[in-house]
Amino acid sequence: MHLPTLADIEHAATLVYGAMPPTPQYSWPLLDEALGLEAWIKHENHLPTGAFKVRGGLVYLDALLRRQPDVLGVIAATRGNHGQSIAFAARRLGLPVTIVVPHGNSLEKNAAMRAFGATLIEHGQEFQEAREHAIALVAREGLHMVPSYHADLVAGVATGWLELLRAQPGLDTLLVPIGQGSSFCAAVAARNALGLETRLIGVVSAHALGYQLSFQSGHAVESPVSTVVADGLACRVPDPTSLPVVLEYADAVVAVTDAEVEGAMRVLYRCTHNLAEGAGAAALAAALQLRAAGRLEGQRIGLPLSGGNVDAAMFARVLGAF
Repeated sequence: MHLPTLADIEHAATLVYGAMPPTPQYSWPLLDEALGLEAWIKHENHLPTGAFKVRGGLVYLDALLRRQPDVLGVIAATRGNHGQSIAFAARRLGLPVTIVVPHGNSLEKNAAMRAFGATLIEHGQEFQEAREHAIALVAREGLHMVPSYHADLVAGVATGWLELLRAQPGLDTLLVPIGQGSSFCAAVAARNALGLETRLIGVVSAHALGYQLSFQSGHAVESPVSTVVADGLACRVPDPTSLPVVLEYADAVVAVTDAEVEGAMRVLYRCTHNLAEGAGAAALAAALQLRAAGRLEGQRIGLPLSGGNVDAAMFARVLGAF
């Protein structure tokens, strides 16, 4: 795919900063001590939807209205953060929005999407089934389907990576969670736009191995999803547009278990007092795994805390295992 250029990302930033300020990046002493190295946490959990995806939603819907000013409304399938992003951006632009989620989705993410003005529909047992239902509604109701992956979404998300890499251009490695691939592609775009040589390691759930198996085999591999913690990484079918970018630019793709993710959620709370949802803690879980294996010796690393939208009951259970 065509990755956003520096000019594309900076244009996207003007749209993003019309709705919210940049997020901070901090190196937390206790976290550095736990990792045994210098880590910079990019706090995308501080965005108004509690997750990084809102950057992309703002850029995508702005471009959509310029291309199709007569659009009747938008629809998207999600496990939560993509839906909040689209609902937040649609409300700013006065667009009706419908969000389709699978049954059993996070109750608090569902509530947040409704609070942003979305009509919420529950359908299917996992993301792919919800997505297929959303596609059916496009034809029936004349809505515009917002994809989980698109160049405009990537340009918006890349603004966060640009902030981090401009603030800390000397980072050796970025660890990037992969759901549908927009964040990984955005990290590639920002790194390339700045002419840096920062290594990029993708992070998937060990209970949703599609992108890792695809990276290892060199072609798309579908894999079942069973994660109960990292729903933002619950991808069964790799996106055909983002996958080539992962294949070309990832230095590695590592998998973290739900137990490792829960451990990282506890570490983040203890060391930074920030809430992290499962996918939001996945990068740290990978860093702890790689550091234990001696694969990050002496490096300065960047980690996104990509989202903090965790249900209270789940977080209480995770913290209870201290």
